[in-house]
Amino acid sequence: MLSAGMAPPSGTRPRGTRLNEVMPSPITVDVWSDIACPWCYIGKRRFEAALERFDGRDDVQATYRSFELAPDTPVDFSGSEIDFLVRHKGLAPDRVEAMLEQVRGIAAEVGLDYDFGSLQHTKTLKAHEALHHAKARGRQLELAERLFRAYFEEGRHVGRPAELADLAAEVGLDRAETLEALESGTYADAVAADIAQAREYGISGVPFYVFDGRYGVSGAQEPETFLEVLEKVRG
Repeated sequence: MLSAGMAPPSGTRPRGTRLNEVMPSPITVDVWSDIACPWCYIGKRRFEAALERFDGRDDVQATYRSFELAPDTPVDFSGSEIDFLVRHKGLAPDRVEAMLEQVRGIAAEVGLDYDFGSLQHTKTLKAHEALHHAKARGRQLELAERLFRAYFEEGRHVGRPAELADLAAEVGLDRAETLEALESGTYADAVAADIAQAREYGISGVPFYVFDGRYGVSGAQEPETFLEVLEKVRG
């Protein structure tokens, strides 16, 4: 579990910095999320809105961490989003339709155009591996945005290596290199480590935000909540 006594990693002093200069410490934000989670994309937009209002936003370092909401989902799931929720959650179809309509409306409030009718539900393990690959090359935030948009707005498949490599190339990553990393499982251990860390923190749902290793925020909160925590972390 998170506690206020957990300290963030210590930083290093850049070369050429005078000893009497005070360098601002970055505020780390670890975001546990799943590409297949509609609230995670909504939470992303709300967090971004909070950053726009935070005068220390240039010192915020966000990192996306892996979490699979439905790890038993087949890569090539046959059926609609309604079918998936009915089969895996045991919900009545009419209730699922009402839930999705509500989520679609909330997404629209933050500028997102969810298309549940064309959504291709899939296992997200390889998408998480792709995000780790992008992180190692400084393009994780760009790929996270591209994957969310592809999944929820464009009906693209985000579970197969080839399609993921195509999307990675769109944000400037080398397609062949990405494909090789996904097919060989280069980042499978990194994904497992994120999931294990989430378990240690007691995270059971996403999105979940950990600020500076000290403060946890659960759910797609309003920008005001994120802004309050950012101000608290900064002191």
